[in-house]
Amino acid sequence: MSLSPPNRPRENRPRAEIASGTTSPSRGAATRMTANVSIAGYLIQRLRDYGVDDLFGIPGDYVLSFYSELERSPINVIGCTREDCAGFAADAYARIRGMGAVCVTYCVGGLSVCNSIAGAYAEKSPVVVISGAPGLNERATGALLHHMVRDFRTQLDVFEKFTIATAELTDPLTAFSEIDRVLDACDQYKRPVYIELPRDMVAVVPPVAHGYRGFVREIDANATAEAVRETYQRLSEAKNPVILAGVEMHRFRLQDELLQLAESANIPIATTMLGKSVVSERHPLFIGLYEGAIGDSQVTRIVEQSDLVLLMGAFLSDINLGIYTAKLDPNRCVYATSESLRISYHHYHNVDLKSFLVGLNESATALPKRPFTPIEGLHAAALAPDLGANEFLRTSWMISELNKRLDADTIVIADVGDALFAATELTIHERTEFLSPAYYTSMGFSIPAALGAATARKDHRIVVLVGDGAFQMTGQELSTLIRQGHSPVVILLDNHGYGTERYLHQGDWRYNEIASWDYGELMQVYGHGVAHRVRTKAEYIAALDAAWDQPNEPHLIHATLEESDASETLKKLAQRMCERV
Repeated sequence: MSLSPPNRPRENRPRAEIASGTTSPSRGAATRMTANVSIAGYLIQRLRDYGVDDLFGIPGDYVLSFYSELERSPINVIGCTREDCAGFAADAYARIRGMGAVCVTYCVGGLSVCNSIAGAYAEKSPVVVISGAPGLNERATGALLHHMVRDFRTQLDVFEKFTIATAELTDPLTAFSEIDRVLDACDQYKRPVYIELPRDMVAVVPPVAHGYRGFVREIDANATAEAVRETYQRLSEAKNPVILAGVEMHRFRLQDELLQLAESANIPIATTMLGKSVVSERHPLFIGLYEGAIGDSQVTRIVEQSDLVLLMGAFLSDINLGIYTAKLDPNRCVYATSESLRISYHHYHNVDLKSFLVGLNESATALPKRPFTPIEGLHAAALAPDLGANEFLRTSWMISELNKRLDADTIVIADVGDALFAATELTIHERTEFLSPAYYTSMGFSIPAALGAATARKDHRIVVLVGDGAFQMTGQELSTLIRQGHSPVVILLDNHGYGTERYLHQGDWRYNEIASWDYGELMQVYGHGVAHRVRTKAEYIAALDAAWDQPNEPHLIHATLEESDASETLKKLAQRMCERV
């Protein structure tokens, strides 16, 4: 593999630069009113400016006053079962709506949500974390306060490690400016931010108007123009270029610009696993997911034999690169993200991703349209193997049956494990309708993420693919989905434990086993919904039919898998990972 990935994504600029600001007005500046507005009121107003209509969290004594302000506001507050679940829900909401928010109490709440926010940082999901904190007056007494760890800055110090900007609202004179600075950074960099609100500052009305005017990234117009010229020249000379689209096309809402570029010259589009559904997978130029040697051989051949690969907003992570089986020659690649731009071995600095795409589209109108033959059968519903009606269930076959029922109003959420790897075979009809933590890969994402997705898109059917191990971690959030009136279809893949780990480290290891639950009985506990226990092909088809015939009812399909079942993608991935151990 020639194109080595970075250790981790890097911010566009150091935190100090984010703190300094410039003279560019932040979003919504023209309509904001600050006279006689409390710090809590201003924070709520600014969240709504960024399209945050719903907020997830769990209350606690240090944040109760702010929760009361939220209850009186137009923002819909959704209480979750656990703080990490609230974080996953806010993450999914942000991926669909553009920004999400979670509100928790000090330390016991804030530190519980860390894993979710670390995942949002890794995968560029703009989530605002709001945490209550002890009041300034009670800190002055010197007493040890409950929930406190080490000192009063401990939680803020922790969140500085995996957010793009933080603020402690302890000074009324700067509180509004700090709120603007942090939310602006969240919006521009598509990463989480952290705001800490002492409880005795909630109702404080600052005596003067704030002075923050926003910041902009330093853009080099000459470098941008030169990068566009060089890329256009390479495109005009290329015989078989291909686009490899990644997750930043989702986050920065650049799908239209991406499609314009592809359609201008009939350039086929592949995506990474994390970037799945960045465009409709029924688009005639879409060829599938590129996963190196573990993916579809036709897609791998088209990408790796291309004389020019345009990597647009893609993370070069181990899973995205098929455990480093990808064969991408840097000399034939244009690698463009929000953080860097590299054309072959030429590095361009301070080039904005959207400006680069727009400039490229302006030039690409002169490119000739190359002939393109779609991969035969790609957009047809996958055909299931010819199993007898009473045969045991296999994950890949179940995915192929589900694929027949997907439409433009369905969002699929896949948890980590074979739920994700098998789901790569699905054909997603519209953009941003497949969610999964395919880079950070934190188990337990899917059920709380379904809450966020259902809240963000109430007009869509939510389908969840989750293993029994991941469900036992965060599955109780299904009760919140039901309480909120949502009707997800949860397909629970039961292989009595951590099936992926069995393939990664083979052996009869007891630590991969988990307790056996009768999952369908939980619907009785939650007080609503339909449960299906399925073991055969016929039972599974009947359960899917019932779920699609009753769209206003939540359905839990508990599917017992054939022993030692695994998708072909998981088998290939496990083989590659074992070779690297």
